[in-house]
Amino acid sequence: MPADAALMKVEIVDRRGRVWAGESGHVSVPSHDGAMGVLPGHTPLMALLSPGRVEVLQGDGRHLVFEVDGGFVTVDEDLVYVVVEQSDKGHSE
Repeated sequence: MPADAALMKVEIVDRRGRVWAGESGHVSVPSHDGAMGVLPGHTPLMALLSPGRVEVLQGDGRHLVFEVDGGFVTVDEDLVYVVVEQSDKGHSE
C-alpha cells in the first residue's frame, strides 16, 4: 500500500479487552447479510456480525485474520470498531 494512501483507525475488542488496534486500508467483516468490505471514507454504519473471519489489511501491506464468534461493527469517520464476544489473537496470512 503506498505511503500516501488513506488509512482508517481500527480497533477489535472482545469481552476480555482489546484484541488489536492499528491502521488499515481495508477491513472485511462477516456481517449477517454476507461479507462486507470497509474502505477509508465509508459511509457511517452499524451492522451485526456472524461468526467468521475479520480480515485487516494493514498500512504496511500485512494481512491479519481474526476468527470471531459474532458481534457488531461500527464505522464512523474512518474509525472502525469491531466488538465481539470472543476472538482469537489473530494471525498473518
